[in-house]
Amino acid sequence: MPVIKCLHAAILTANLEQADQFYSQILGLETAERPLNFPGIWYQVGEFQIHLMQTSTLVRDLVNPEKWGRNRHLAFAVTDLEQLKQQLTARHYPFQLSSSGRVAVFVQDPDGNMIELSQV
Repeated sequence: MPVIKCLHAAILTANLEQADQFYSQILGLETAERPLNFPGIWYQVGEFQIHLMQTSTLVRDLVNPEKWGRNRHLAFAVTDLEQLKQQLTARHYPFQLSSSGRVAVFVQDPDGNMIELSQV
């Protein structure tokens, strides 16, 4: 049976409140209903969801610190990358331009999870 759709990605966080500020205020993701009783937050992105789950043990694994896009990452399409870059700069989130020449940047969330933001 073939896979027909990607439903969600789970992201671990050591600080749920800090991660929520990044995903809801910086990226502007909308929260989704979450019928579970352990600490976490779900976000809806079209038909896809991001599931933040709080953990007491977090392992950071930046494999390639020189080129952020060559690490594990989630990729989001955005309509105004320049505005998002201004928000990242204003909130002191460093980002790296895509080394491929595409109109995209890579940023780390507060827990070091890599996020790609590409202009569409």
